Amino acid sequence: MKPMPEPPFITVMLPVRNEAASIERVLRRLAEQDYDASRFEVIVADGCSTDDTVSIVQRVQAEFPNIRLLHNPKRWSSAARNLCVQHGRGDYFVLVDGHCDLSDPLYLRHLASAFERSGADCLGRPQPLEIDSATPVQQAIATARRCWLGHNPGSFIYSSEERFVAASSVAVAYRREVFERIGLFDERFDACEDVEFNTRIDHAGMTCFFTERIALPYHPRGTMRGLVYQMTRYGRGRLRLAHKHPHSLSLPAVAPMLFGLGLLTSGLLGIWVPLFAMLFCLAVLGYAAIVTLASVTLLLRPGKLLSKCCLPFVFVAVHVGFAWGTTTELVGRMVRMKPQRIPADSSVTRIRPAATNLGLHNRAA
Repeated sequence: MKPMPEPPFITVMLPVRNEAASIERVLRRLAEQDYDASRFEVIVADGCSTDDTVSIVQRVQAEFPNIRLLHNPKRWSSAARNLCVQHGRGDYFVLVDGHCDLSDPLYLRHLASAFERSGADCLGRPQPLEIDSATPVQQAIATARRCWLGHNPGSFIYSSEERFVAASSVAVAYRREVFERIGLFDERFDACEDVEFNTRIDHAGMTCFFTERIALPYHPRGTMRGLVYQMTRYGRGRLRLAHKHPHSLSLPAVAPMLFGLGLLTSGLLGIWVPLFAMLFCLAVLGYAAIVTLASVTLLLRPGKLLSKCCLPFVFVAVHVGFAWGTTTELVGRMVRMKPQRIPADSSVTRIRPAATNLGLHNRAA
């Protein structure tokens, strides 16, 4: 009889910074996966945490030898992902965050199966925000982000239909050959580095298979301030993405900025010109009506009434944060003396093909 083939080797990439509250739970759920422990590794790339994240990882490491810890002096997630790729031994690489809710013990099996049956270059997954013991604010954020008014309508992250899709918005798991072909993550991005990388995958004509079987719930931000900060980073990242890949610019990405600038302009001119004052009032009333309508529609869904009362504030936080991010990024580029367009391939480091799955660590070429 022929020997059974070994399962593919999987590298779980875990970029973290200050995740002491949840990192141990995530690591244990990964280490205890129903998958041959000699055929997967978990690489934690820590971005100079100031809490107990590192000590917790080191303590769990003592129990599970396939957990590895790397130091990420650049702090950003883009640099952490590159460290994981450069040091990883996997046939497949999958991204997992330090604040997700991984409850499926067969997660890695489902991942390997999806690659095998689809033959795709990368996999996409839903990223629901529903978690146990969520606060009313977190419940409101999860509800609003699923709504058309709370996230990019071109994204598939809240879909459930299994199919081939564009990689740009959903790809989170990759064959090694993807990095060998298009390089690593662009470390000039502190947000949307995944979208930028996935955009290059689409440009290269590679395929992405979306499946609900590898869905991974994420923890919503716990405060409105945290949500605004998150959306500000997303807004900056989206404009940087458009600067590097102009065709990626879409109306939903700039609509909050254009609306905010329009409000500011009409409000200032309205001090002297009554017509602009009227336009300002109409715009505010129209926006309030849209937010109210979306919130009232969501009242019909199951959930606590207290969280639903927070919905209008969540929508405003999402839009204000995103508009502020895109606006500050745009202004920052305009005030530079000699703005330079980011070349499409100037900052991507390529890795050499691995001789074997369990060979030496890859170095950047």
